Amino acid sequence: MNVNRKKGPMYLQIKEILKDRILHGVYAIHTNIPSEPQLEEEFNVSKITIRNAIKELVQEGYLEKKSGKGTKVIANVSTAKLSKGKRFTELLVEEGHHITKKVLTIKRLELSTESELYSLFGEHCIQIERLYLLDNEPYIHFTHYILLDLTEEEVEDVRIGSLYRFLEEQNIRLESFRDEFAVSIAPSHVSERLHLEKDTTVLKRIRRSSDDEGNVLEYSEGYYNTGKQNYIVTYNDSIQ
Repeated sequence: MNVNRKKGPMYLQIKEILKDRILHGVYAIHTNIPSEPQLEEEFNVSKITIRNAIKELVQEGYLEKKSGKGTKVIANVSTAKLSKGKRFTELLVEEGHHITKKVLTIKRLELSTESELYSLFGEHCIQIERLYLLDNEPYIHFTHYILLDLTEEEVEDVRIGSLYRFLEEQNIRLESFRDEFAVSIAPSHVSERLHLEKDTTVLKRIRRSSDDEGNVLEYSEGYYNTGKQNYIVTYNDSIQ
């Protein structure tokens, strides 16, 4: 996997890629991540770059490095604001599941005045289609619409590991999330992606993500195959 100097210090890019893998169970808790030479080869960078990336994750409490024993994952839950958009998948990872993500499509959309999205984003937005796999089986299909002004050429150069990290890189900071849930028949293209039969009923989640002034910067629709796994919500405070 290549990292790009144009996107900032390479050790920080690698740090975020490794952290995303930890949060989604690619590197399971209490197991070792790949060795430094393996990571050097994967990212095609120097030893010091890998060591700096690992050092950051050790300082943040995700990794523990011991001489002669490798580097072990000791935590897989993020406490940053960014984790608001990831909490559900973190819960699944805590329970021992393996989550992987695929970006299916990225494109610029021109919106007509009749479009429901026009009232949120105006004349255009970026659409990102993603698929989550639970233990290597299709589980969630997401379509994200983002208030972001990129040309067709710039869209072609977009590479996404973590969506919310990508948004942060674009100076899009999400401070609040409003979710709506419904039981819905999955659209045909979603059913195909999730390996479901036509007209299968699934859980649908609509999310509006806003900045600190209440402006909606991202709108998404997610379809969950709850036949594989229920949607999980936990509460730390008492419910009124």
